[in-house]
Amino acid sequence: MSNPAQRANKLFVQTFGTTADDLYLAPGRVNLIGEHTDYNDGFVLPAAINFHTIVAVKRREDAIFRVISDAFPGEIKEWEFGQEGQMDPQDTWINYLKGFTAAMAASGLPAKGLDLSIVGNVPLGAGLSSSAALEIAFGTAINDCSQLRLSPLAVAQMAQRGENQYVGYACGIMDQMISALGQQDHALLIDCEDLDSESVSIPESLSLIIVNSNVERGLLDPEFRLRRKQCESVAEHFGLDTLRHLDLCKLEAAKDKLDEVSYRRVKHVLTENRRTQNAAHALEAGNIPKLSQLMAQSHASMRDDFEITVPEIDTLVDIISGVVGERGGVRMTGSGFGGCVVALVDHELTDAVVEAIESQYTQQTGLEATVYLCSACDGAARVDEEFY
Repeated sequence: MSNPAQRANKLFVQTFGTTADDLYLAPGRVNLIGEHTDYNDGFVLPAAINFHTIVAVKRREDAIFRVISDAFPGEIKEWEFGQEGQMDPQDTWINYLKGFTAAMAASGLPAKGLDLSIVGNVPLGAGLSSSAALEIAFGTAINDCSQLRLSPLAVAQMAQRGENQYVGYACGIMDQMISALGQQDHALLIDCEDLDSESVSIPESLSLIIVNSNVERGLLDPEFRLRRKQCESVAEHFGLDTLRHLDLCKLEAAKDKLDEVSYRRVKHVLTENRRTQNAAHALEAGNIPKLSQLMAQSHASMRDDFEITVPEIDTLVDIISGVVGERGGVRMTGSGFGGCVVALVDHELTDAVVEAIESQYTQQTGLEATVYLCSACDGAARVDEEFY
């Protein structure tokens, strides 16, 4: 049974012995440009993608949550609203849900309990934000079922707060925001300082391709924390809360007073903010050669200044750019140290890109890449089975 909505309903009936009341979904995402800028209050340009987490829910009259996931069959997790307790590091997926309810309770928001079944097709561990899709699908369900009338942005903020304060991962707001607010055939230029957003149309002439390098990611969390600390230390050096309002000229003038690595980290962030805004303008105008140039510069900056690419990712970028030239753009996407590359490619070159990856990547790396042909889609919503 390939229909995720049907699968969610079937799992619900098998687990709880009754039918669900409603279905809710939230998409994964890919970031077109703007990497490691969100937690520095900068600019990002993500798109929600047509891979989703779906939850089937039934309202309860008490404050108990019972959850089953098809990724962990037969394992029902249960907790009481406001009594989430200490997060168990082994319960990685359920902690995102408990973090959300804990953040709600700490904010003084009420909630009725739910029985839930969860299914999804957002690739896990690929940097396409399966965690945010889980949080936002769950948060959208609670918001609706408890009639809280929170805006999609408020749901995203609650999810981020839960992940920051209770899961213990100091993420920015981008993943939750785009999962909640995505628009079909558009990317979203997000200002992570004031959370303003602007939809940016993706030309119909472009294919959105995501390629998973299938590199096993090991040091992601400590390396992420290290880079965040390096950015914060430079902001503190200039007497700023974040890097958002640090001028590149001031950074260059103070280069000799900063350690060389931290200087390069911040140089990436400041130049990436500028590239992201320019890329949004180029995409909206259909200026693909300019977009191609900016995505190439972004990748080089992540490789040389932020140092988060790996040889296999660089190889994928080289393979794809060798095919598309100025008729598309390609770069690493996500936190780094493996994961995916994203490419916006002239439709006519799509098959050639896939063929080049299949013929060259394994030969050069010994790994087999996974190619996803995607489209930009709407954000979280209540749905029916006909959605798929």
